[in-house]
Amino acid sequence: MRRENAMNQEPWLLYGLHAIREKLRAQANDVLEILVAQESGANAVRELCDEAKKRGVRSTVVRRAFLDRLAQGQRHQGAVAKIKPFEYSGMDDLFEAVAASDWSGSIVALDGVTDPHNFGAILRTAEAVGVKHIVIPKDRSVEVTPVVSKTSAGAVHHLKIHKATNLRRAMDGLKERGFWTVGLSVGVAESIFDRVYPAKLCLVLGSEGDGIRTLIRQECDFLVSIPMLGRVASLNVSVAAAVFLYEVMRQRQARS
Repeated sequence: MRRENAMNQEPWLLYGLHAIREKLRAQANDVLEILVAQESGANAVRELCDEAKKRGVRSTVVRRAFLDRLAQGQRHQGAVAKIKPFEYSGMDDLFEAVAASDWSGSIVALDGVTDPHNFGAILRTAEAVGVKHIVIPKDRSVEVTPVVSKTSAGAVHHLKIHKATNLRRAMDGLKERGFWTVGLSVGVAESIFDRVYPAKLCLVLGSEGDGIRTLIRQECDFLVSIPMLGRVASLNVSVAAAVFLYEVMRQRQARS
């Protein structure tokens, strides 16, 4: 297994009750300390401290003004956690995971998504429908940050994020292992509702402005679009991802 080395990096500051709680549940060993506001009497904060204690993580009471400075204007809800930096996985980890003969499910590949709020929202939806693996390019992509974690409501800590040096070759590798790759694109004649999706599926989403790059579009087995009946031309990428992922889930549940 190959992971990007997070050693010798400064601890991250993770803020927001949901994000910290999910980090504790998924990777408690990565939580170094939780700072809670002295002035906070919220039950949710006390429950978070109880959860941390059960998992052997120290909670420290500080002034709210101190948390405000740490969060730099972000809404922290009375709690900030010091955590180890996020560790990415490589494509070899993904290929090993999908090699199991009974493996089925969806993988999401993002081509040039750079907005952290869109990224976090996509991760939240992906985890909600049972996706376990996300592929992003090593370059031209947003990184996992505390903002992404908070926007995802902590879902990122239940997912494997794989960095691909070359996204096209990564898609080829998935095809060799029985996956179909489908790109979501504006203006394509075929609707997402007209396809029957296979058990092994890689959904490819493009950047907020330009969509999927030409070379990546050409690598997709097929392209589909979301029907638009109003006057706007397209949906936000995170909303489009949600529509598509739930259609795939609906089909699979109907077949099971």
